[in-house]
Amino acid sequence: MFEGLVIDQRGRPADVKYVGQDACYVVDDDGFLRHIDAASVDRQVLAFLKGQVDEHRDVAVDGVLQMMGKDDLFTKVAVESSIDKMDEAVGQPIPTEARQWLGMLGFRIVIDERGQVVDIEMPAGGIEGDDGEY
Repeated sequence: MFEGLVIDQRGRPADVKYVGQDACYVVDDDGFLRHIDAASVDRQVLAFLKGQVDEHRDVAVDGVLQMMGKDDLFTKVAVESSIDKMDEAVGQPIPTEARQWLGMLGFRIVIDERGQVVDIEMPAGGIEGDDGEY
């Protein structure tokens, strides 16, 4: 999901490789290439992002409605339903352009050699009130 946005604790990009049909982020651990289940990392990130959005739900919903240029009840319900189901999005790819845009804004996911998310670097000015720490 977050290909190109995941880095190790030394700031090196974690490539995406497949083991069978399962996507893995590859972290170089002193010459040993660790293949970390991408879905596990993606779930951690989505849980964090969902928590951030839930914390500022009204602002997030209003922002999406403004971006869409709509402000009707049905669209609002659809947006809120999408937020409720954010954590179910694991495995659904984010378009390449969107990932590139996030990367240019400074969004990064830092993982350790075991696949634990140790930091999520948010773009400057992220979600209102966000301290940028995971």
